[in-house]
Amino acid sequence: MKIKLSKKWLASPYIIWMVGFIVLPLITIFIYGFTAVDGGFTFENIINAAKDKVNMKALGLSLIISAISTVICFLLAYPLAMCLNNLKMKRKTFVAFLFILPMWLNFTLQMTAINALLEQEGIINLVLTKLGIEPLQIANTPTAIVIGMVIDYFPFMLLPIYNVISRIDHRLIEASKDLGANSVKTFFKIIFPLSLPGVISGITMVFIPAISDFAIAEILGGGRLLLIGNIIEQDFKLGRYNGGSGLALILMAFVLITMAVTSAKSDKEGGHML
Repeated sequence: MKIKLSKKWLASPYIIWMVGFIVLPLITIFIYGFTAVDGGFTFENIINAAKDKVNMKALGLSLIISAISTVICFLLAYPLAMCLNNLKMKRKTFVAFLFILPMWLNFTLQMTAINALLEQEGIINLVLTKLGIEPLQIANTPTAIVIGMVIDYFPFMLLPIYNVISRIDHRLIEASKDLGANSVKTFFKIIFPLSLPGVISGITMVFIPAISDFAIAEILGGGRLLLIGNIIEQDFKLGRYNGGSGLALILMAFVLITMAVTSAKSDKEGGHML
């Protein structure tokens, strides 16, 4: 007797995983966020989190650092994606592999190595001192956190952009040049508009995790700089689940707004490409 299984059942392992490790934790956050210590319903957790100057300062710093990191990742990734697209297949695969390789390294080890390079008596300052140049004050600063985020999230910007650029029909570029457009005009009129879905995807994949990151700030910031993720982590470690959940809901609102904006932009640009 043959057993016919619906294709929908093939997704059941992931659905179970998603419910257990995504849906239930989110429900728990919402319950704590809208619940007082005595168990009653309240908005005080969110209101108090929004009123706290330390929380808002950390949120503002998180937004600034994540935005700067996203912009730097884009400025580095887009030219590289263009260069990769022009390489031969063997070289293209090898170069892409070099930039994906850091993703395979242990995160803590990677950040610790970066910290060793940037610290006051680190390798960079040691080389600068030998050359007679004034040492840089980078360790435990927002600059160090930005460097760590750019290194960590760079592949997530590069891959979507490269994937879209590599699929652009070269006949469109040739037609643009045949009609008298120079390289600059061809780029802004043809290549860049067609690559926008990859750019938007890359921005989403970098900005959203960067705004909630706390591990990079903990390692490269030396515990001196608090991002919004660090405060949420501290609240949960100290058992302040209601306050931490209220702050997490505020952060979630920023994430959802960002996703809504980028999704709308992506749908609009995708529509132009059809």
